[in-house]
Amino acid sequence: MTSRLRLAFAGTPEFAVPHLAACRHPDVEIVAVYTQPDRPAGRGRQLAPSPVKCAALELDLTLEQPQTLKEPQVQQRLRDLDLDLLVVVAYGLILPRKVLALPRLGCWNVHASLLPRWRGAAPIQRALLAGDRQTGVCLMQMEVGLDTGPVLLRQALPITDDDTGGSLHDRLAPLGAGVLAEGLRRVLDGQTLTPQPQAPEGVTYAHKLDKAEAALDWREPAIVLERKVRAFNPWPVAEAQIRGERLRIWAAQALPSRADSAPGSVLAAQRDGIDVSCGQGILRITQVQRAGGRPVAVRDYLNARAAPGNASP
Repeated sequence: MTSRLRLAFAGTPEFAVPHLAACRHPDVEIVAVYTQPDRPAGRGRQLAPSPVKCAALELDLTLEQPQTLKEPQVQQRLRDLDLDLLVVVAYGLILPRKVLALPRLGCWNVHASLLPRWRGAAPIQRALLAGDRQTGVCLMQMEVGLDTGPVLLRQALPITDDDTGGSLHDRLAPLGAGVLAEGLRRVLDGQTLTPQPQAPEGVTYAHKLDKAEAALDWREPAIVLERKVRAFNPWPVAEAQIRGERLRIWAAQALPSRADSAPGSVLAAQRDGIDVSCGQGILRITQVQRAGGRPVAVRDYLNARAAPGNASP
C-alpha cells in the first residue's frame, strides 16, 4: 500500500464541489485548495466566493486564490507544499508546464465528456447541442495541451430525451467524483493506473458558451432548436421573439408534424404549449419567462396575455 498522499485540489464552480469531497480519505492529506478569486455576482455585483471556496472554508482547509499560476512566487508556494498529487476539476486557470511537473504523481483532471470528444470549456452543453446519446466522465493525466492527456479511468452515462444542461451537470458531477475516488483508492492500495492515450480520431472541441447562441432562429429545424433550449437551461437560457415580446424559453419539444407556414408563424397557442413553425417541423414551447418575471408554464403565460400572433425570426 501507498503511504499517505499529500494532495492539493484546484476547482471553482459547483461541479467541482463533490470532487473535493471525494478527496477526503483517511490516507489523504488535503494540504491546500486552489480556487479562483472572488468575482462580482448578482444584481448588486458584490464580490462572491466560489462554491469551492465555500466548501473549503466549511471544511477548514487552507485556501489559495491566486490570479494566475504563472507567477514565480505562486509556483514556489506550490513547490513548498511538496505535493504527491494535484487534482484539478473545472478550475478555470491554465496550469503551466512547471506546475504540471511539480507533484510526484503529476496532475489529475476530471473532465465531463468521453475524451477525445468534447475537449474544452463546455462539454456538457455541446454534447446536448450535437444530439449525442451518450456522454460520461474521464479521469485524465494532465498535459500542456487542452484536455489531450491520457485517460486513467472513464465511465459512460446515457443522455436522456429530457436532459438539460442543468440535469446532465447534476448527474455527471457525482459520477466524476466517484471515478476520482476510485482512482485515489487504487493508488492508495498500491495499484498502478495505466494511462490510455486518447485516440487521434473523433476529436471535437467544446467551445465556451456565448450568450448570442441563445437567440433562437426559427429558420432552423425544430429538433435543433429543442436541443438549444435544453442545452442552455439553466444558462444562458434560450430566447425568442413572440408577438413582439422577448421571452426566455425554458422548455420546448420538437414535434414531428410538418408545418407549411413560414418559419416563426404561431400555429397554435393552448394549454399544452405554443406551437411555432420552424425551418423543419414544429417547436412546442411549454415554459417561458417574461422580462422581470419568473419561469411559468405556457398555460399561465397565456392566461395573463392575449394569444400571440407570429414569432419573429
